[in-house]
Amino acid sequence: MKLVIAIIKPFKLDEVREALTGIGVAGMTVTEVKGFGRQKGQTEIYRGAEYSTNMVPKIKIEVVCASDLADRVVETVQASANTGAIGDGKIFVLDVAQAVRIRTGETDDSAL
Repeated sequence: MKLVIAIIKPFKLDEVREALTGIGVAGMTVTEVKGFGRQKGQTEIYRGAEYSTNMVPKIKIEVVCASDLADRVVETVQASANTGAIGDGKIFVLDVAQAVRIRTGETDDSAL
């Protein structure tokens, strides 16, 4: 099993969710996060005053899937979250040692 973590622009969430549902992803966890990378923050205008923020709002999507589906999940997220502009985000893939469904006690792939 693999854990795919994607950090994307907030307005791309619905598009990414629909694309992942289309390839058979049954569930995901979504978190609103803030951070920075090469962007080094951004300048915003609020009530006519310009100010700089050093943390940019992003969305973190976490998907646990079977190992053979992980490459397809990465490709789907990359294609659907891409705007071609700086700050599109990053995708990380980690190994998952074990998964357990709390209600039934099912483990690993059957718990997904």
